[in-house]
Amino acid sequence: MRIESRYNGPAGSGNGGWSAGVFAAEAGGTGPVEVTLRRPPPLETELSLLDGEVRDPSGELVAEVRPAGVVDAVVPPVDRETAVAAAARYPGLVEHPFPRCYVCGPQRADGLRIFPGRLPDGRTAAPFRAPEQVSGATVWAALDCPGGWSVLAPGRPYLLGRIAAVVAALPGPGDECVVTGALLGVDGRKALVHTSLYGPDGALLGAARATWIAR
Repeated sequence: MRIESRYNGPAGSGNGGWSAGVFAAEAGGTGPVEVTLRRPPPLETELSLLDGEVRDPSGELVAEVRPAGVVDAVVPPVDRETAVAAAARYPGLVEHPFPRCYVCGPQRADGLRIFPGRLPDGRTAAPFRAPEQVSGATVWAALDCPGGWSVLAPGRPYLLGRIAAVVAALPGPGDECVVTGALLGVDGRKALVHTSLYGPDGALLGAARATWIAR
């Protein structure tokens, strides 16, 4: 496995959702998978998976992968117009801890450009146009940052620590989708969030629960 440099999150490391999706695909299986990141995923580095552990060439532990059981983490959808209006209020357009993030970085013209803004009830929502090349990792990535932005605030950066996801179907290239996120609660430095991705017809494509850690 290799996380290409274009799939970065924070500078110099892989986007958590994309990386977790790559690790989950390598693990195989058909059910939901949970990935715990033990360190920022390194870029352009050959990684190996053995007995549920992702390690770099030096043997350092990068992540742990295991079956997740039931992922009951569905966040209700909104229509695309509501998602577009929410994205116009995306706080990352003004202040972003990782402005070149592949998923939600406003400085990435070649990224997914998912800009989650807050809804009146506290959920986040954003439109998402699927890229021309779509994989399971694309869905994992889309399910990552919208949850984080339900707790992120100016001067309060968080990083993904653990994510469990189920992918029901892949969007088609160019599909106009909607992603929603919700904050379930905060315990010290940990925040529990849920995210969901919906296709153009409103069908649920994927859902995830995740733990984000305050830096």
